[in-house]
Amino acid sequence: MSSAHGQGPKAPHAFMQHHYNTPEQQAGAAKLGMWVFLATEVLMFSGLFLAYFIVRMFYPDMVLGSHELLSKTMGGINTVVLLTSSFTMAMAVRAAQVGNTPAILRNLYLTIGCALIFMVVKYFEYTGKFAHGIFPGKYFDYARAAEYAHEHGHELVGLPHIFFGIYFCMTGLHGVHVLVGIGVMVWLVFRAKRGHFGPQYFTPVENVGLYWHIVDLVWIFLFPLLYLVK
Repeated sequence: MSSAHGQGPKAPHAFMQHHYNTPEQQAGAAKLGMWVFLATEVLMFSGLFLAYFIVRMFYPDMVLGSHELLSKTMGGINTVVLLTSSFTMAMAVRAAQVGNTPAILRNLYLTIGCALIFMVVKYFEYTGKFAHGIFPGKYFDYARAAEYAHEHGHELVGLPHIFFGIYFCMTGLHGVHVLVGIGVMVWLVFRAKRGHFGPQYFTPVENVGLYWHIVDLVWIFLFPLLYLVK
């Protein structure tokens, strides 16, 4: 049946599910679902941020002394890398919206590359801590860590294993999210190569972009709280 302007209804795309009436309804439902999921992610990290602030409130000197053992250089590099990846991910979403498959692939590759750089830097940061006895919780080697701190002109105060327990928990959980992001972006690459995305259908790229921006946003809070605390 034609519309008043002589045009038929908008044709559904190849990935239109039978339980939706229109492509717009499907896209809206998918985006709503992603926002609900991201809200739960924010709540999860909020609990960890609350734990951090409680520890900082009760043990301010310990937090200030312990954070000096973190590498601001590595943290800064990872911040720049993730900010860059947010830009390339946004460009991938835009490319999908206009149906530019080469640009989708190019920007996804760049985003994946940035994510891998982040994980490599985090690997060296973690192994550097482990080499000096800086482990989470009861595995913390106070003698080796104190010697390492003294070599760098700092002194450990109070119960540093509490701070590093929170540090490894927060950054480790964030690292898991980065790995998940790499996985879903690889999935997008395979789909983009098959020409699945265009002006009629770009919801997966858009939703992965939302997820990646949240991952980046969490790090924007982690970096100053853990590395630059004063």
